[in-house]
Amino acid sequence: MPGELVDNKGKGHAGWSWPAIHPEGRKFALVTAVASALTAYLAWETIAWPLAFLTAGVLAFFRDPQRAVPQSTSLIIAPADGLITLIQKVPPPPELRQADGAGPGMGDAPLTRVSIFMSVFDVHINRAPVAGTIRRVVYIPGKFLNADLDKASEDNERQHFMIERSDGVRIGFTQIAGLVARRIVPFVKPGDIVAAGQRVGLIRFGSRVDVYLPEGTEPRVLLGQKTIAGETVLAEIGQALAIEGVIQ
Repeated sequence: MPGELVDNKGKGHAGWSWPAIHPEGRKFALVTAVASALTAYLAWETIAWPLAFLTAGVLAFFRDPQRAVPQSTSLIIAPADGLITLIQKVPPPPELRQADGAGPGMGDAPLTRVSIFMSVFDVHINRAPVAGTIRRVVYIPGKFLNADLDKASEDNERQHFMIERSDGVRIGFTQIAGLVARRIVPFVKPGDIVAAGQRVGLIRFGSRVDVYLPEGTEPRVLLGQKTIAGETVLAEIGQALAIEGVIQ
């Protein structure tokens, strides 16, 4: 059940269920479903069947499953489903570096950036990596290059978020549009207070999310690892242990 408390001692209840469909996708599915039904009624099967499959694809793309979100205050949780494709030391985006009327920025020093690439088969609902207050939401228009490329973080359409925790630690993350993504949809605005794992936005049809870890924190994930939004632990604040893995 939504909001139910579970733990690693067996407390709580878990069971499989069909994932909900986010409202953002219901209108698209309704249009394709009506078109499929109409063409089927007119006996245009060669059009009706592809539209029926398209309806199923739209419903799958906008699925919004429940997630069991770890509640430790020291953890940074993956904001997106997908594949870890880049881990680099880079300065934060200019829009997040400097102070503004809402408070300080993240500074100019290089931070570890973890990039999560979302294919069209991944869940595209993005979630808050930590609990805190939304200090910035900055939308930047741009190109629609392959989101898997490093330069996509500077050239593509994107939206930056900065969350400030109650202890003052600031976490930045960026939604980046990809080749077929054509709209970034935020669910929050500056001043909103969010819980870790809370839904904060989505990107339509394939994209990427970058997370900027605070100084002195290194990721607990590896290149090539799959992440689950709201569940996979990206890092633990203040921990900088080296981790190695083997692709097999």
